[in-house]
Amino acid sequence: MKSNEVLQKDVQDAIKWEPLLKAAEIGVIAKDGIITLTGLVDSFTKKAEAEEAARKVDGVKAVVEEIEVQFGSWGKTTDTEIATEVLSAFKWNWEVPGDKIKVKVEDGWVTLEGEIFWKYQKDAAKKAAGSLLGVKGVTNNIKIKSEIKEDIEKSAIKHALDLNSATNGEDITVLAEGHTITLTGFVHSWYQKDEAEKIAWNAPGVWIVDNELILDYK
Repeated sequence: MKSNEVLQKDVQDAIKWEPLLKAAEIGVIAKDGIITLTGLVDSFTKKAEAEEAARKVDGVKAVVEEIEVQFGSWGKTTDTEIATEVLSAFKWNWEVPGDKIKVKVEDGWVTLEGEIFWKYQKDAAKKAAGSLLGVKGVTNNIKIKSEIKEDIEKSAIKHALDLNSATNGEDITVLAEGHTITLTGFVHSWYQKDEAEKIAWNAPGVWIVDNELILDYK
């Protein structure tokens, strides 16, 4: 296991490597594999990017994100303006079924609700809303309700995991019950854990993925 000092330096380097974050003032604290991120940024996108960069570093077990989004006078936007921009962004994004999503904005914080068919649509909605000027954060309460009613074929998910270079050969067990997939076992990085979940979400008929994979850095 990496020492706290080495892990802190690795996360700092990973954050600085991201072009969007080069000039961002982000503090990094490392303790026993847990990373705490602090500081101020001027967009929700930068906040999310910092968390994603930290999660990908080998040795990181968890990320505590305490970064605040603050805008200068140029970035101040009313909630009504933000809501209008979010709806417009959905309209022009083919991945987002905007007619199925309800938007609420309170003090710059966007809450998304509704039911859609695929996880990638849910992720696209959050990304589209979070990239807009004036948005401090996004709560994504959208639910996945696939049109496909048949039971999920867990063997197909296992096959997809075996085909992926990031998850091939890893100790991953797939359990299927109704429209819920549960992933258990061990992986060696956050990237592998996230990739396994992404693969599971791509299966037709999945409404919920319970990712119980354990990180094992040995």
